Amino acid sequence: MPQLKAAAVSCAALIALGGTSAAADPSKIPWKIAGQLEEACSCSAACPCWFGSKPTKMTCGGGQFIFITKGRYGSVKLDGLAVGSMAQSPEGKSMMESFGSWNFNFYYIDDKATPEQREALKAIATTVLAGGASPRSETRYVPIVRKIDGKEHTISLSKYGTFSGHLVEGGLGGSTRIVNPPGADPLHHEYSQGEATKVAYNDAGQDWSFSGSNYMYGTFEIDSAQYEKYAAGLAQKAAAAKKH
Repeated sequence: MPQLKAAAVSCAALIALGGTSAAADPSKIPWKIAGQLEEACSCSAACPCWFGSKPTKMTCGGGQFIFITKGRYGSVKLDGLAVGSMAQSPEGKSMMESFGSWNFNFYYIDDKATPEQREALKAIATTVLAGGASPRSETRYVPIVRKIDGKEHTISLSKYGTFSGHLVEGGLGGSTRIVNPPGADPLHHEYSQGEATKVAYNDAGQDWSFSGSNYMYGTFEIDSAQYEKYAAGLAQKAAAAKKH
């Protein structure tokens, strides 16, 4: 895919991502969250979808989960809660180019959240975790448990699955960091690269079990104002791409 065309596809896709919550919530409730991102997929590391390239397997399938250390959605506090999604691209297509037609995008919301907190987490998730990416989307309320044992991070979704991973060392020492890849949004502006020890998932009609694939870890502090600015910037890029 030519670079300009890929950029246009990505922009259109991510505009849809950014616009989902606003359409569902005309009042545009302000929010702000800080915490850690845990992510793994079936691609070999580093996942090429973030660079506008094809997945290394037939599809790119995996999950991204955010663990909130401090957060607020309007007046609703979100400290100590988690939310995430599991998704899969169509065969032979990256997540970016196939946005809107993913095979599925299922959301998992921390079951210890109150009803108000659940609504807040869902609103944030559909903004930062690919809302509108698939016509097949469902929401589950489950225990989301993270265990950190030395370098190994393990995320469990109760009966639906688990994934674990660890960071890989850079050639000059320290962690391997990726900054501002072509597909970056505020949540993925910068992250550390790793390797998944194991990914298992048995929801959405899937039965995954693989290892040695892509794993990513990052810290974040993001808010609704950043995503509004981000969506506006993507709209400008998409308009410019159409002129070509």
